[in-house]
Amino acid sequence: MPRHPLAGSPPPADLLIDVEALMAAYYDEHPDPALSRQRVSFGTSGHRGSAFDTTFNEDHIVAVAEAVRRYRGQAGIDGPLFLGIDTHALSAPAGRTTLEVLAAAGVEVRIADEEGAAGGFTPTPAVSHAILAHNRGRTGGLADGIVITPSHNPPRDGGIKYNPPTGGPAGPDATRWIEREANSILEAGIQGVPRLTYARARAAASTHVHDYLSAYVDDLDAVLDLERIRAAGVSLGADPLGGAGIHYWGRIAEQYGLDLTTVDDTIDPTFAFMSVDSDGKIRMDPSSPDAIRRLIDLRESFDVAFACDTDYDRHGVVTRSGGLVPANDYLAVAVSYLYRHRPDWPASLRIGKTVVTSGMIDRVGRSIERSVYEVPVGFKWFVDGLIDGSLGFVGEESAGATFLRRDGQSWTTDKDGIVAALLAAEITAATGRDPSELYADLSRDFGRPDYRRLTAPASPEVKSRLKSLDAADLDLTEVAGEAIEGVFTHAPGNGAPIGGLKVTTANAWFAVRPSGTEDIYKIYAESFSGPDHVDRVADEVQEIVAGLLDD
Repeated sequence: MPRHPLAGSPPPADLLIDVEALMAAYYDEHPDPALSRQRVSFGTSGHRGSAFDTTFNEDHIVAVAEAVRRYRGQAGIDGPLFLGIDTHALSAPAGRTTLEVLAAAGVEVRIADEEGAAGGFTPTPAVSHAILAHNRGRTGGLADGIVITPSHNPPRDGGIKYNPPTGGPAGPDATRWIEREANSILEAGIQGVPRLTYARARAAASTHVHDYLSAYVDDLDAVLDLERIRAAGVSLGADPLGGAGIHYWGRIAEQYGLDLTTVDDTIDPTFAFMSVDSDGKIRMDPSSPDAIRRLIDLRESFDVAFACDTDYDRHGVVTRSGGLVPANDYLAVAVSYLYRHRPDWPASLRIGKTVVTSGMIDRVGRSIERSVYEVPVGFKWFVDGLIDGSLGFVGEESAGATFLRRDGQSWTTDKDGIVAALLAAEITAATGRDPSELYADLSRDFGRPDYRRLTAPASPEVKSRLKSLDAADLDLTEVAGEAIEGVFTHAPGNGAPIGGLKVTTANAWFAVRPSGTEDIYKIYAESFSGPDHVDRVADEVQEIVAGLLDD
């Protein structure tokens, strides 16, 4: 896909959403459950859509909230439900709708104080942390959570995801159950779902204000060596990107004495302060050099700077020496550092990565004698390993990661952009070198891979075809001049279907899979034989996919 001419520039007025019209569409438009596009659909991170497209409207949220309530009942979950929202325009009304449904059923819901220090917004990792903190040592009265967010998606979008008592993204069994139940509710009509007015829901005895910010920040030194950062005097910059953790940075800086500057504290549901992403859309993606152009331009002002997406489950790291560190590169540096600087972590801890994450992690893993656990795309596949303490660090190429506490216990089981970002500060403080410089060392030792991620439009039929690909469909013996060594439709770590295809050679690999949330498919390619070779791999893959779709 060619780079848009507006990429990296401030968005023109005609690119900004009409917030008032979006709110009206949320309440006024009603989905037709007979149309597949207007039904509830849980992808890799919950249900997403836009009120403008009749794919994320009040009816959807009523149905999902009631489906979650019913799921809790049949699963025996009777503790509090932690409810968080991000700063997308649709998140506040969706949060109100969710509370109205849950409060009517008497579910104990814990929400952030709208008048409090965090402004009523709650990052995804703070919800995961709260669930785990409540459930630690319990066998009954277990908590779960809902986060209202479409992650880094454009301002017109909304999203809702469910986190069970494990604290991380719900697994496929739970999401299929909730999706099926929600669509049954849509088909029957939402008029039968009990609801309170928002005022009564807020005042209900079952609704409680929870100080997510203090609970999370007070515990932060259990996962990071913040004293080392303070003592080293590393200068830090944080661009909140107008997201749910916008007020967390100031509290972290004050509480732990860090030289940390918040570069902008604007909250604006149009996200007009962003720069346009590579495809011409406004997207709060901290791993995109076009989207976070402002922070990259400030690289000389700080030793390390960072940003997180709107619900703070993704991170982007900017260094003075190298600018924006590619997500795969930073994950490899994090692995190399953590497994050498966490003396209380057991020697048996594995490294978690998805099938489309860089092979550099495998090479780093071999050098430190740690095995790599490779799973399909989706953070839900890491949850069990984080809970039982068998995975120390887990990450995915789309800039999502988390890791264990310093004592080897669980911190969060969902992606945590805050700790992933601050880890860059600890790395710099501990080594005297920033992540860009350390990645140069890894490249010298293990080779420098070149990575490509391409997207193309895909109808639901095309996505279904790609998702059902089998190794027998690929009638090839080599790619880009190298013999094919492996063809996978299931992840080698846990044997789960990857929803596509991955092919490996001696020095390269590629993968093809449909998006779980957008009408596109993705091609991933990586080579340790130079940029020309990875481009050749990517070109051949596109021809391969075209041939498969023509069959």
